[in-house]
Amino acid sequence: MELFGNFTFFGIAALVAIPAVVLGIKEKSLKYYTFFASLFFIWLAMGAHTKALIYLTVFCLLEYAIVGGYLYLRKKYGRKESIYWCFLLLSITPLTISKISGFLDMHIFGFLGISYLTFKATQMVIEIYDGIIKQASAFEFASFLLFFPAITSGPIDRSRRYSQNLNSIMPKNEYLELLGEGLYKIVKGMVYKFVIASTFYQGMLWLGMAHTFKNALVYMYCYGFYLFFDFAGYSAMAIGISYLFGIRTPENFKAPFVSKDIKEFWNRWHITLSYWFRDFVFSRLVMRAIKKKWFKAKLTAASWCFIINMTIMGLWHGLDSYYILYGLYHGVLLALTEIYQKRSYFHKKHKKDRWYQFVSWFITFNLVMFGFFIFSGRFTTLLGF
Repeated sequence: MELFGNFTFFGIAALVAIPAVVLGIKEKSLKYYTFFASLFFIWLAMGAHTKALIYLTVFCLLEYAIVGGYLYLRKKYGRKESIYWCFLLLSITPLTISKISGFLDMHIFGFLGISYLTFKATQMVIEIYDGIIKQASAFEFASFLLFFPAITSGPIDRSRRYSQNLNSIMPKNEYLELLGEGLYKIVKGMVYKFVIASTFYQGMLWLGMAHTFKNALVYMYCYGFYLFFDFAGYSAMAIGISYLFGIRTPENFKAPFVSKDIKEFWNRWHITLSYWFRDFVFSRLVMRAIKKKWFKAKLTAASWCFIINMTIMGLWHGLDSYYILYGLYHGVLLALTEIYQKRSYFHKKHKKDRWYQFVSWFITFNLVMFGFFIFSGRFTTLLGF
């Protein structure tokens, strides 16, 4: 059974959510019921794929050993970089194997959600190094990793925030308010995904598949809107169901198509992913580049770090040429935006003018849509590679 893919899932989810709602209204802990509900849905989604379940089990045990082992060594030896980098690389090894083997059609560690689960585990390793995480119980770690609404495609939560929700008991009125918000998000997500996204998808198939410039444009815009409503719809449903189980999973989209520049777009699109890369890749790259004096100017350092950061994000999606090109494309756009906004007197003079904001929005919107065209794989197909 596909999670969030059909009405069978929603029927079962409604039944499974009833005890959670009762517990929430009665001001009882939801932590154990939430965990077993997650195991149940994982079994439904992967039960027919024994190998995937085995890979998932091995992955969870391995990542907990990595997190627990590094936590022990961090307490004993402090911030020793050689140990940190060893455990950091170990935490992303299963995902690396999965991406490479998938590209070679071998599919080792081939189970849904490995990318998002890896981000959760790697985040814990990084925050242990920072001294923010000081303990990690096996139950909370497993509950965090396997929380079923967000297991396949996010949103990407943070372990300390999740654990705080998991271990707290809300007053009845607060839970009822959260329940209402959750139900609204579920309905909104269903409309986004099953009505609006499906409409754009059909438009893409019927009007955008011919090999002409006009059809390519239709495909580009239809695919861009389809991708947004499909993914934003999924995210809304995942967040809504999270609310039913007392977990305030963070928002993932905030009207991305109103963005006036590419930096603003990445603050509104797939927010939990872009913030993850900002906090754990980009900012650390910039600090290291400045500290090690890799570049003469901070602006140069930031620009190159944008490109590296987004290229890594592209590789995270997959090793196909269009994913890598998509990441590089947005990295270059972010770097050029940073340089332009920092150095352009014209921008500083007119950035609050309405005409300038409209032009900025129009350019950004079309650059974003072209980026989605690259992401779809159609652009590289048309170019013949």
